[in-house]
Amino acid sequence: MKGIGVLISGGGTNLQAVMDAVDQGSIPAGINLVLSDRPGAYGLIRARKRGIPAYCINRKHFKDSGAFNRALLKKLKEYQVDYIVLAGYLSILSPELVEAYRNKIINVHPSLIPAFCGMGRYGDKVHKAVLEYGVKITGATVHFVDEGADTGPIIFQKHVEVLPDDTVETLSKRVLDAEHELLPRAVALLVQDRIRVCGRKVIIEERGSK
Repeated sequence: MKGIGVLISGGGTNLQAVMDAVDQGSIPAGINLVLSDRPGAYGLIRARKRGIPAYCINRKHFKDSGAFNRALLKKLKEYQVDYIVLAGYLSILSPELVEAYRNKIINVHPSLIPAFCGMGRYGDKVHKAVLEYGVKITGATVHFVDEGADTGPIIFQKHVEVLPDDTVETLSKRVLDAEHELLPRAVALLVQDRIRVCGRKVIIEERGSK
């Protein structure tokens, strides 16, 4: 069975959605490892409750980002991780790590990329920017990870209407619901080798098409 590594920085609700999908059999793979870059991340507790190995690799304990990412890569290899899922992970992966898992790393972002994304745009900061700009539609995006910030090929997107009386809290809840829907679907396709990348386009292979 293929092994998934999930990287988190916070509460881990997207991790929970992936764990539930694994338990239900809709993702035909196991979660071999959960890693966090923050020691207080509640997602680590979620994983340990399921009996999944979960560790914090705190970037503050490393002299530079290169050393930090090498420690990540070493742990991922140790636990025989085939695919990486970024589920609310706030650190940037090194080119070395991205190359080691080329087209095998996916991320979920709380906007319709390429809008409201890139360096410094994460979590509630995204929703605050959406509301300040006054757009009528936002949403969630699952995409492959490359060497940039939110620049990899897009796998799935789902739009979420911005309501006139929305706050950051109300909008973030609806966008998070969209993330919880999209991310397990994308992970399932990824581990079944049903996603093909052609330049910037992502093609979903039908079952039995190969």
